Amino acid sequence: MFQFINQQSDLENVLQHMKQSSIYGLDTEFIKVDTFWPKLGVFQINVDGKVFLLDGTALDLAGFWKKIFQAQQNIFHACSEDIDLIYHYADHSSLDNVFDTQVAMSFLGHGLQVSYQNALKQMLDIDIDKDQTRSDWLARPLSAEQMSYAANDVLYITELAQKLKTELEEKQLYHCVLEDCKSLTYEISVETPKDKLYMDIGNYRHSRKQLMQLQQLMVWREEMVKALNQPRSFLLKNSTIYDLVEKNPKNNFQLAQVKDIRPNVVREHGKTILDLLKFLPESGEWPLRMARPIRHSSKGVTQAVDAFIDLAVQEYQVPKEVLMRKKWLNSLYQHVVFQADEQDLPRYLLGWRYEILTRPLLELLNKDKEYLSTQMTVIE
Repeated sequence: MFQFINQQSDLENVLQHMKQSSIYGLDTEFIKVDTFWPKLGVFQINVDGKVFLLDGTALDLAGFWKKIFQAQQNIFHACSEDIDLIYHYADHSSLDNVFDTQVAMSFLGHGLQVSYQNALKQMLDIDIDKDQTRSDWLARPLSAEQMSYAANDVLYITELAQKLKTELEEKQLYHCVLEDCKSLTYEISVETPKDKLYMDIGNYRHSRKQLMQLQQLMVWREEMVKALNQPRSFLLKNSTIYDLVEKNPKNNFQLAQVKDIRPNVVREHGKTILDLLKFLPESGEWPLRMARPIRHSSKGVTQAVDAFIDLAVQEYQVPKEVLMRKKWLNSLYQHVVFQADEQDLPRYLLGWRYEILTRPLLELLNKDKEYLSTQMTVIE
């Protein structure tokens, strides 16, 4: 049913199998509890019906990564964490040959986050157990139950993918799914620029000074967690950073009262955190206030947008939550108000959605540009 590979010579045999077929079913098992970077335990691959479990703790996978990037297609289910792991281990971040069966399921009306277990049941009437999710994938030897669980995660995935492709092609949506998968893997590869980190948790209520404080704390945290290989939450949770700029503590006693802050962080980094809050660049270098969110209007801007999206849903038979996400719509509002470059819009809006949705919506919003601008006032 499957072969566990923990010898380099046996991996070479797997790579030879991969030369015969260029479509792979893939999954990973890893641990990321107390580290910033994931620790690979097992990489599962289905090559033309043969399942191999690659021991991530024992093998040099350099040749394997090359095969993955050269593949005709890599099939995953809910690939975000798998892709992030591949980018880290392969030290390369442009995997654009992915077919994600979870994305495919969403186009067919099964919701945005259907599990692999439910996808198999709904599409193939196959039941698999998911009782090893919390296993220690770095411990050796792996149990028979762990290996069976890992193998099942790729055993049926190519069959599932084929069923989904057939249904998508009937609806003329297969190319849309592939394009969205490319946008997803691109999005995973792009980190927030350092000078924009404050935007990850800042909002229009924050003053320019507070946004500068957020920025300094976020940059410091990012540099520290990568150097220490620790989760961001081990140093400062987002809720903690938010509370820091709200309370603006002046000493370690006040610092210790901040939401969710760890005592060891106060002891080891208290002075640094207080200094980051206190010592700021000249005010001219502070970020501008952030835009207010669009409010529902009596002029009907929001209603007109919703009506247009609903018509597109009916015409193209794509679920509304797949066709347009709230964050993409907000990007369109921001684009119109600030007269931004279209290339700065999310990639999802620049592909197959552009002609049927993005361009018409931009035209619609531009008609109410003056109104939108008053609703999204930026206070300097």
